[in-house]
Formats: sequence, structure tokens, C-alpha cells
Amino acid sequence: MKHLSVFAALATALGLSAFTAQAQAPHASGDEAAVKAVLRQYQQAVQKLDTTGTHRLFTADSEVFESGGVEGTYRHYAAHHLAPELREFSAFTFSDYQAKVRLDGPYAFATETYTYTIGLKKDPKTPIVRKGVATSVLRKNAAGQWQIVSTHTSARTPRPKKQS
Repeated sequence: MKHLSVFAALATALGLSAFTAQAQAPHASGDEAAVKAVLRQYQQAVQKLDTTGTHRLFTADSEVFESGGVEGTYRHYAAHHLAPELREFSAFTFSDYQAKVRLDGPYAFATETYTYTIGLKKDPKTPIVRKGVATSVLRKNAAGQWQIVSTHTSARTPRPKKQS
């Protein structure tokens, strides 16, 4: 009888866990879409060459890492690196963009891959093309909004396609 009680309690717990997982599934897909929306908003701002308002996409204590460099918080990075760089560009476009998101409670782990093309104001005939990757950690804040806690980007010149 004792084993039957333990079995019943275990079965109930497993049943509740399965019910909870099913109940959270629609929420999880909504969170995945919300995380991708934050990433997309940041991407769109870069393409517009304008960082205005993007600080709200990041936590105040965020960390930005770019191609082996520690850039500090997003506010510092935007003011001292990104915004001045964007002023030198005539265009910044993303292509071949893909994003994968994994959720774990109030955290999300995102990996983005893309190609970007930069047009320079001082040399418009020679675009810069790079293959890029970004990994980001996001956290859902008390208001239920996802914000980037940490992001790391890197890029390289695309390899030439092999002749067949």
C-alpha cells in the first residue's frame, strides 16, 4: 500500500508537470516571438543608421562584446562606438538572416547568423561585405519585456565560392 501511495503521488506530479508544460507551450512561443522582435528592432535601427531609443532594448548593466573587444555597456557602446561608426555609413543592410532562440525561464539565448553589407560615405563604390554571427542573452524584466543582457558579435570576410 505504501508503494501504491508513492506511485500515485509520482503519477500525479508527472501529470501536473505534463499539464504545466502544455500550458506553457503557447506562452513559450509568444516569448520566442517577443525575443525575436527585440533582436529585429535592434537590427532595424542599425539598418536605419540610427540608435535613437535602442537603449531600452538592453538592460542598464548590459555587456557588449565585438570581435574580441570588450565594449562596455550598451549605452557606452552606442555612444562611443556604434553611433559614430554609423555616421560614416551611407547604408547598412542585412541579408541571409536567421535567428534561433532557446528559452529557459526568464532567460533567452539567441544565436543570429547573417551577411551584412556596409556602404561608406567616403568610398561608396567599395561596399564592405561580411558574414556575421551574434550570440545574445536576454532576460524578461519585471514588466514582462525582454531585454538584452549580453551580446557578442563577430564577423569575417566571406569565403569565395568554389568553382565547380
